[in-house]
Amino acid sequence: MTSEDYVALAIFVLLWAGFSWASDGGRGFDRVSLTRLMNEHRARWIRNSLNRDLKMIDTQIIAGLQAGTAFFASTTIFALGGCFALLGATDQVQMIFSDLPQIFRSGRTAFELKVGGLTCLFGYSFFKFGWSYRLFNYCSILMGGIPMTADMKRDQKAAERAAERAIRMNILAAKHFNAGLRAIFLSIGYLGWFISPYVFMVLTALVIFVLARRQFFSEARAALIENAQ
Repeated sequence: MTSEDYVALAIFVLLWAGFSWASDGGRGFDRVSLTRLMNEHRARWIRNSLNRDLKMIDTQIIAGLQAGTAFFASTTIFALGGCFALLGATDQVQMIFSDLPQIFRSGRTAFELKVGGLTCLFGYSFFKFGWSYRLFNYCSILMGGIPMTADMKRDQKAAERAAERAIRMNILAAKHFNAGLRAIFLSIGYLGWFISPYVFMVLTALVIFVLARRQFFSEARAALIENAQ
């Protein structure tokens, strides 16, 4: 591990933390992100459920959210298995790298540390997706506790409190899902570290640029802003 490696790793962590803070709506950052706009639509959806007795629409939406979360959770399990297989094939990988003149040769120990870091990255994603799946399950239970229209008219405040609980749980589940997905995206930049710390920094900056554009300057965000107006 060289000083360039440590600098590249520090930049990776800082960009990750900074982007997470901005997209989740950190204080002092005024531009609304796509994630925050969608949180408003999540709240609108669940509040609308107070006005209908048929909840099949809501259960289908929750089921779709859970299915997507489960897909990514299972994908990270495969990625973790690949990382452990890569650790077991260190000698073969080092032989391949030695034949490639462009590859930055960092030694066996550094290679194993980088694979260990990649393993931690996918492990973090798995726990985020797993917890998100659990929270969406809790949200479905809270949705089932929202009173029917007739009951809401008798005690509107209690019905609104039930809806707000489901909203908070849904937004929290989405927050963990986004965190896991963000880690998978950033793993693409992390792969550049196996070539060179400079490639690591460039790829990380490129991934953050793409994610920031989608969150703050994309057509999807513009569509939500227009609908809000």
